[in-house]
Amino acid sequence: MIAGVLTLVVIAVVLIGAGGAGPVRVRPPATHTATKTATLTATRTRTVTPTRTTPAREPTSFAVGARNLVLNEPSTPSAATGTSGGQPVRTLPTLLLYPTFGRPGTPDRTGAPLDRAAGPYPLIIFSQGFDQPVSAYRGMLDAWAQAGFVVAAPTYPGTYAGDPHELDESDIVNHPGDLKFILSTLTADTTGSGGLSGLFNPNEVAVAGQSDGGDVSLAVAADSCCQISAIKAAVILSGAELSGFGGTYYTSGSVPLLVTQGSADTINLPGCSAELYDQAPAPKYYVDLLGQAHLPPYTQPGPANDYVNAAVIAFLDQYLRNRAGPWQRMVAAGGQTNVATVTDAPQLSGASTYCPA
Repeated sequence: MIAGVLTLVVIAVVLIGAGGAGPVRVRPPATHTATKTATLTATRTRTVTPTRTTPAREPTSFAVGARNLVLNEPSTPSAATGTSGGQPVRTLPTLLLYPTFGRPGTPDRTGAPLDRAAGPYPLIIFSQGFDQPVSAYRGMLDAWAQAGFVVAAPTYPGTYAGDPHELDESDIVNHPGDLKFILSTLTADTTGSGGLSGLFNPNEVAVAGQSDGGDVSLAVAADSCCQISAIKAAVILSGAELSGFGGTYYTSGSVPLLVTQGSADTINLPGCSAELYDQAPAPKYYVDLLGQAHLPPYTQPGPANDYVNAAVIAFLDQYLRNRAGPWQRMVAAGGQTNVATVTDAPQLSGASTYCPA
């Protein structure tokens, strides 16, 4: 347990649908020199040769436990005194999902004991979209935890109009720092003698995020302003490059990227995902979710949601656990033609699309 920082709140997590006025995308003027015109292709098939063949660990499916943590991020030091005054200025409620004992597929149990037998497990830090509660993504996050990942999903200040937060999308510039604090706090606990001791492997960490949360995840994975060296892979779900963070993208390289995008998304235009994909170095993969809008592939049950879950799990099995096989077959097959297509081509090509500044 992390004294004064990590507090267990005994509150049951309730699954609710997406609420509020809906996501809004605010993008300051771009600072990189890349063109804003991006292109997509209707045929995305390319084979990938597996390069890593570490045997899979067993079991591969788990019951899921849930805990609600409150992480208090200390204030930044005063320029005048060099001290913080000891008062937290950013409160980060964080849902933690993890493998527990029991039959896979049963309802999550709040406060259930940690199953460390097959651990330590990889960690995914998930960042939600603007004006969307973490609970809106619960089905997707549960699928990841059931597959043997620890999932930490914070609610950043300003991202959801619930107590104690007010909506403020401009606060996104602080979220990479919040994510870094969350990772360092959880890592200190899992590598020490705290309540999460031995739960996750600090060398197997990924970030994932949707919409604005995808912007935050890309920033800590590939923007010189905010890169975190502990991150080994990133999943960008309908996200984009956000110049408001400062810095430049990919100048120091990038971790492996999985980019997913609904072809009918009118909030995060397909060109925004295409732009970040085209500029990124390999290894990178683009999943085109055919006919899908901004939120349903990530928040509503159905074939697209099932495909996203399978793609994320296979991708992270490859790049965090070194389990070769399922992901290469998915890429080689080009995805499911009636649900999604997937490519690892160096550049996307086809009908021109546009990403607003």
